[in-house]
Order: sequence, then structure tokens, then C-alpha cells
Amino acid sequence: MNSELAEKSVLGTMLQENYLILDSGMKEWFFQTQIHKNIYASMCELARKGKSVDYITMIVVREPAELGGANYLAELNRFANPTRFDEYKEIVIDTWKEQEKIKLLHLAQHNDWTIAQIQKAFDTLQVNDTLAPQTSIKPDLIAQYERPFIKQEEMTGITTGLRDLDYILNGFQKSEFIVVAARPSMGKTDTLNHFALTAGLHGHLPIVFSLEMSRTSITDRLIACAGNYSRLKMRDPHKYFTEAQKANWTSALKHLNHANIHIDDRSGLKVSQMKATARKIIKSYPDKRPIIFIDYLQIIRAEQHAGNQTQAIGQISADLKTMAKEFNCPVVVLSQLSRAVEQRQDKHPMMSDLRDSGNIEQDADVVCFLYRDDYYDKESDAADHLEIHVAKQRNGPIGSLAVYYSKDTGQLRDIQYATDK
Repeated sequence: MNSELAEKSVLGTMLQENYLILDSGMKEWFFQTQIHKNIYASMCELARKGKSVDYITMIVVREPAELGGANYLAELNRFANPTRFDEYKEIVIDTWKEQEKIKLLHLAQHNDWTIAQIQKAFDTLQVNDTLAPQTSIKPDLIAQYERPFIKQEEMTGITTGLRDLDYILNGFQKSEFIVVAARPSMGKTDTLNHFALTAGLHGHLPIVFSLEMSRTSITDRLIACAGNYSRLKMRDPHKYFTEAQKANWTSALKHLNHANIHIDDRSGLKVSQMKATARKIIKSYPDKRPIIFIDYLQIIRAEQHAGNQTQAIGQISADLKTMAKEFNCPVVVLSQLSRAVEQRQDKHPMMSDLRDSGNIEQDADVVCFLYRDDYYDKESDAADHLEIHVAKQRNGPIGSLAVYYSKDTGQLRDIQYATDK
């Protein structure tokens, strides 16, 4: 896509999604044509006043001719593409950067600049392409002033719903990239559903990207978990449910609805597309703390063609870490493990089993492995137990714990709680 079409798409998307105007970090000078600069400047003027931005309100604040005319503004809506907004925004910025570099090199040649002067000019260009970052720690120190004298919350992160895991992780923390890895049939998706349901019921905003399983299948699993229903019976509730289970059906749906879970089940998504969807959902719930779940890492589509699968997964892993920081929320991603696990006598996963890329281990703030002994040993004394091993935690301890796992309903619970029940 050329720069002009990218600019039209960026502006058209902003007309549809007004929050992007001020949130995107775009600058008026990034646009190549004067008309597009005028359009963006008019958008910002309206947005800063808290007014709606559309082609009608814009021609009120500026002469229509300066904006290309009313028809030109209206036609921008045809170029809107929220899911690829980040990609097109980068095209616009990169085009501007390249042109600025050419201008700087011409100036350097004409004025016989030193290497130091050229480097300084390029550094300034990098600073000016986005919002200037806050680098001083003074505001952070001021915010810490009363810390020893104020009672702290027992847990700062989003609860996992599992007592021992919360004790190790202190919940899922903001800006952290968390990988939950296991071999097939260990319970990865049920674990993700448990985390999402728990987060939602505690007033947070779970956003699930299910790249492999359909929205209907995930929803059925969530209903089974929320209502304590057998998934086999869920295939035909009318035939297999007891009268008591049927009577509880509405309550289970209401309970699940209260969690306010959002599911995007499109396959082959890129990280940039997930960001676009997540940004829109987060903007709709400004009072809720988001948490993003992705099932699973190895089937995320790379932003651009990579040399091999290892390089592609490495780039995707880095992008997911960046997404966690950008949204300042936990990003919990399921990951497959290599078949090397099956070739060992001890089937417990290790870091080296992370499939396709050592970058996952490097980028992740937390790595958890799932393991069920009864999957390999049908006579195991640990039937219905799921082991969760926190193998890496950048800002805390590592350790292992066991929880109760019902393969029938998909529920996870603390073992003590399950025994009490």
C-alpha cells in the first residue's frame, strides 16, 4: 500500500473510531499532503474539545476547500480499516521518516556537516516521531513518599482464582507477558477459560483471542465451567440434563454474562489486528482493568514474511511483550511444547521444550508449565490433579503447585476447596 492510501485509511478509521485521534500518537506533520494535514488538525481541534468528529462537524470548523470538500471527507469512510490501523499508521510514519532522512542528508551535504552533527539530527528525528517519554524518576519518588505508612493491598495483580498460584505470582501483573505452555490434552484451554472467567467475575475485562477454537465451542466450555455441567451432557442438554440442571441453566448464563468476557475467534490473526480489537474494547470500558488471553502463540500470523518459523515466532513473541507494555495489562498466551517431552522418561516440561523459539523464554515475564500425571499413568494416585510449575518469573519466585481439575466440566479449583465441596 502506498503512503497516500495509508493516510486515507488512517484518517477514515479515525472518523469511525474517534478515540484514535488523540490516542494514536500521530502528528500533523506525518501526513504528506496539505489537505490531510488540515483534516488531521481539524480532527484534533474537535477531539480536544470533546466534540464528535465526522465530516459534517469538520466542515464547520474549517473551510470545506481546505479539507478537500465535503465529498472527499465523506469518501474517507470507505478507506476505514480499524483492524489494520496500526499497520497503516506505521506506513505513514515510516514514509515521513524516510523523507526527513533524505532532507537531512541533503542539508548535511550542502552545509558540510560533521558526523556528530548528522547523528544529532537523526537522534532528534527519532525523538520527534512520537510523544516525548517521561524519563525523570522524580514523579515516581513523590508517589512513593507515603508508601511505608499506607496499608498495601494483599494482592496487586488480577487474581488467578487459585490460592497457591496467587501466592507465587501475586496475581497477573500489569504489562507482563505470561506464557502458559503444555503438551496437547493437558488442559491449556480450560486453564485459560478459568483465568478469564475468574478475572471477569472480579470486575476486570477479559479479552480472549481464540485462534483455533470457535466462539461457540469456547462459550459452551465457559457455560459448563460456570454451571458445573458435564461437557458430554452439554451436547444435548434437553436429553441429558436433570431437571435440577435445567432449572439452574438461566442462573449459569447470568453468572457467565456477569463476567463480561469478549471473544474474537478469527483465525490467522496478526498481533496488530489483536491490538486494534483490544484497543476498541478497552476504550468502551474505561473503568475496567483489561487482561488479554490468546490461544495460542504458534498459530498467530507474523506481521511480515519471516525466514523460518523460529524467526517468525521470535518476532511474534516480541510483539506480544510490546502489546502488554502498550496496554499496561497482563497478556496471557498459551503455547505448545515440542515433542521432546514425549521422548523422556520424566514427562515434566522444561524451558528447552518451548516450541520453535528461545525468544519466548527470553521475552516472557512469567512462564508456567502444565502437567497431568494421569495422562501418562492411568493408575496414578494424582487423578484429577493438574500441576502448575512456575518455571520463570522475572519479578518474583518460582515454584510448583497442584490444583483440582475436572476434565468433565473444565473447572479448576484449589485442592482444599475441592475436598471441602
